[in-house]
Amino acid sequence: MAPKSDSAEGIVLNFVNEQNRPLNSQNVADFLQKFNLKKASVQKALDSLADSGRISFKEYGKQKIYLARQDQFDIPNSEELSRMKEKNTKLQKQLEEQKRAISEVEGEIKTLQSNLTLEQIRAKEAKLKMEVEEMEDKLNNLRGGVTLVKFEDRKAVQELCSDRISQWRRRKRIFKDLWDAITENSPKDLKQFKEELGIEYDEDVGVSFQSFSDLIQPSKKRARCQ
Repeated sequence: MAPKSDSAEGIVLNFVNEQNRPLNSQNVADFLQKFNLKKASVQKALDSLADSGRISFKEYGKQKIYLARQDQFDIPNSEELSRMKEKNTKLQKQLEEQKRAISEVEGEIKTLQSNLTLEQIRAKEAKLKMEVEEMEDKLNNLRGGVTLVKFEDRKAVQELCSDRISQWRRRKRIFKDLWDAITENSPKDLKQFKEELGIEYDEDVGVSFQSFSDLIQPSKKRARCQ
């Protein structure tokens, strides 16, 4: 009598027949955990099915290997195998075509998703119009000779900058006098000594004192002319 399909033996038998490959009890138990079957129940079902001749088994030392009975399957002849191979080749070709079609559709979807929506385009257009209007207003002011920076403000900035340049020049001179006094009779390589002390010149950090100093000179000349 065949076991019920929802019994432990029925579930194990269906699984062994579906797999149709060598299995041990652990393989079966791992897969059938979703049916809440314990390994002991699976082992008992496998032994019962093997004893009743519903499945085949072989012993390799202490381990048993179970396999579906092959006489229950229809074995195709060479002609049927050829037809099956041809059908499989056609199906593989169709599968590749479907994959390419899916890939093209996915590419189109990504392209569409990367495009701005109509609402986003309108919002961006409004923002750009506002920026253009602001720049046009500034341009009109410049064309009309409007002073954007007050004379007092410009003068204050120039005086502050001139003061900082003067302090910079004075400190450079103080450092040079001290450095010359310290290294006058020193046998050390001055470049190496400077690196050891962590000293950096303006040029070492890409700063030119002269370029900053030149910014002040034209303004002084204009001030004298005024």
